[in-house]
Amino acid sequence: MQTNFQLPKTSTSGITASGTAWSRFGSGQSVVLLHGVGMNKSVWAPQVNDLGADFDVLVFDMWGHGESVLPNQKLKLEDYTEQLTSLLAELEIETAHIVGHSMGALIAIDYALAHSCQSVSALNAVFMRTPEQSAAVRSRSAQLTAGGVGVNLEETLQRWFGAPSELEHVDAAHLARELLLAVKPQGYAMAYEVFASSDLVHANRLGELKVPSLFFTADGDPNSTAAMSQAMADLAPNGTAKVLAGHRHMMTLTAPELVSESLRTFFNSAPNFATKP
Repeated sequence: MQTNFQLPKTSTSGITASGTAWSRFGSGQSVVLLHGVGMNKSVWAPQVNDLGADFDVLVFDMWGHGESVLPNQKLKLEDYTEQLTSLLAELEIETAHIVGHSMGALIAIDYALAHSCQSVSALNAVFMRTPEQSAAVRSRSAQLTAGGVGVNLEETLQRWFGAPSELEHVDAAHLARELLLAVKPQGYAMAYEVFASSDLVHANRLGELKVPSLFFTADGDPNSTAAMSQAMADLAPNGTAKVLAGHRHMMTLTAPELVSESLRTFFNSAPNFATKP
């Protein structure tokens, strides 16, 4: 099946007064998709094209990515979470299934711990990195701050998709490269710094995560491991772990149908009401 990497042309879109660019597709229960560091809302095109047939799907650009502004301040995880909170309030979305990929997963969990939602899905999430993993990600963050995205672009793509000699998903890797090259360098570096230092932020709070929670990663992801997803699922009262075989960090692009099918099944199994943690 040919994957559609373009967002549908029919949508409701806008930019909020505070500078968040968003697009909305379909109708039904609301689903919010949060992208990871260096990407923008268009990276969710395969899931939007699928889930938009049955759900009201909202995508937006995190601070300093895509068309969203970069606030003139040092950002913390809470600032990205507040961006989501403010957007949902402005669009009058009272509750939704919240889905995040990579750093977006950190934001999704952070939101679900404090606000009403129907479910939370953390895709390729990081949790309690080993000392070696922490050192590596902090080193990459420092490189980005000093030299921009081009410094470790090829290393990033290889980590996400595999070595060029073994690359199976050429179109997906090409899209990711384009998005990385298009991102605002300062916005990317600032978000990566938050991503590099936030793997412990929910370590003592996942027991408070009462909503249905899906922790979903791929067995070939070296930094968002199956063990991390299982550990989070074990701590969350209504947590479920799922591992996709044969894929890596960008499974949303390399296995879009399987990811969408898993999300749809999870949404339909979650209670059809909002729960306050």
